[in-house]
Amino acid sequence: MKLHLFEDNLSDGQRVAFGETVARAIYVTAGDVTVDGKVHACDEGFVANGPVTLVAGVEGASIWRWDLSDTPPQTPPQHSARKLSGEIPAHLAGDGSFLRLDSVSFPPSGTAMLHTHQGPGIRCLREGGIRIDTDGMSTSFGPGGAWFEAGPLPVFAQADHTIQSRFIRAMVLPDALRGKSSIHYENEEDRAKPKSQTYRNFGEIGLSL
Repeated sequence: MKLHLFEDNLSDGQRVAFGETVARAIYVTAGDVTVDGKVHACDEGFVANGPVTLVAGVEGASIWRWDLSDTPPQTPPQHSARKLSGEIPAHLAGDGSFLRLDSVSFPPSGTAMLHTHQGPGIRCLREGGIRIDTDGMSTSFGPGGAWFEAGPLPVFAQADHTIQSRFIRAMVLPDALRGKSSIHYENEEDRAKPKSQTYRNFGEIGLSL
């Protein structure tokens, strides 16, 4: 099973239907969309399973969409672009796991000290800049840049030194972490230190096979 990240750009009033998935997360990057009578404005996100139909607002809309699927998703080519995909391990690809959509914000010069997670996910930078150090490599990302973290591989994150930085992420995690942090700091001395990052949870949904 894989987690896929797409960017969708919709014209004003456009209606788009997305088909079956194991689970799905959507974050609105511009404009607004209406789903089942509820308006989701810019900088809002939600989770769902099964088919979902979006209607863009009068100024159109742009969204980031994470689809968790065991088959390659069918996407309308006129408005969708695939940004990134990542493999979900078998022990998390079914009952007993859930998909979380949240955001992680850093002040200027903020860091996430060396850490792991209990599940994989795809992050996409919303604003600012960030450097990700993992597996002997260092990669910098600007707005719209996306990266996959498998979970058990230690990661260090350094945010831009001059402005606030924030990324949006969708992660697959074990049910025991519902409503709880997934982060584990590798170094004992880091666990008691004040943390610079803050979180906003947009939603969690169990995997529907």
